[in-house]
Amino acid sequence: MKKAFIVGLNQYPNCELKWCDNDAIAIANLIESNGDGSPNFDVKLITDTCSKEDLQSNIQALFADDAEIALLYFSGHGADKDGGYLVSTDFNKSCYGVRMTDILQWANDSRCRNKVIILDCCFSGQMGESLLMNNNSVLGEGVTIMAASRPWETSMEDPTIQHGLFTDLLIQGLKGGAADISGNITPASLYSFVDQSLGAWQQRPVFKTNISQFLPVRTISAKVPKATLRKISQYFINPTDEYKLDPSYEFTNDPTVVHNVLEPYANQDKVSIFKELQLFESVGLIEPVGTDHMYFAAMESRSCRLTALGLHYWKLSRDRRF
Repeated sequence: MKKAFIVGLNQYPNCELKWCDNDAIAIANLIESNGDGSPNFDVKLITDTCSKEDLQSNIQALFADDAEIALLYFSGHGADKDGGYLVSTDFNKSCYGVRMTDILQWANDSRCRNKVIILDCCFSGQMGESLLMNNNSVLGEGVTIMAASRPWETSMEDPTIQHGLFTDLLIQGLKGGAADISGNITPASLYSFVDQSLGAWQQRPVFKTNISQFLPVRTISAKVPKATLRKISQYFINPTDEYKLDPSYEFTNDPTVVHNVLEPYANQDKVSIFKELQLFESVGLIEPVGTDHMYFAAMESRSCRLTALGLHYWKLSRDRRF
């Protein structure tokens, strides 16, 4: 079971925001299902207004059981007080909303296997720091925090895209930009995608985690089908091997095609293998030897070999890890 509480608040008295509801709705729509349409998270969505009582009770309910993944996403105002607050729309000078330290404690105490907290609000990097430990992290096992900005920074909305700057990158990542070759999107790959997309002069995201293995928060169609990916250790018996090619692997090298052809002519079995090797090359798993293109590697009877990334997937294939 995966469950998510998604919040996007605009209607703050005298300090209204514009597109936090857009943020929340987009994130909710993406994580409700995977790329193939299969169900993913059971989502509870709140937009526009939310009292402190409702915000607190729903966060506590999110972390109250033993879900496989419990995900909290918040887009709205953050307050730089007492270790940070997620600000509710009924805030006042004596109570800003829900304290980040309280949220972290509920997550730390939760029996859920993975607790993922994603915040797009000002000062969101304060989540996961302790007022009592000189700002050292105090994350419990299975907790991951992804924040839009560092503890002292504001988080920006972008009028050209009508989303928070951070959340717009999250959306791109969840659509596939952060997926690995198998189509898995994890909190770590999402953060890496966001981090690489923001410049040195922009707000900087923060990532904190205490977890031994990430579960995907969304999956999309694999760039290479698993059945094909498993064959990489069949084509390359040893990791340092080169796979020998010749013109019979190139499907256009056929006497029925009007152009210069070379013997041996195209062989359908080898053509099928070559298409899979070309697919490996397209995602950086193998590379041609002595030439820039797989076509010429075949036509010139050269070879191909594993890249460093290919070696990683070769080991996974050999060990039957996918």
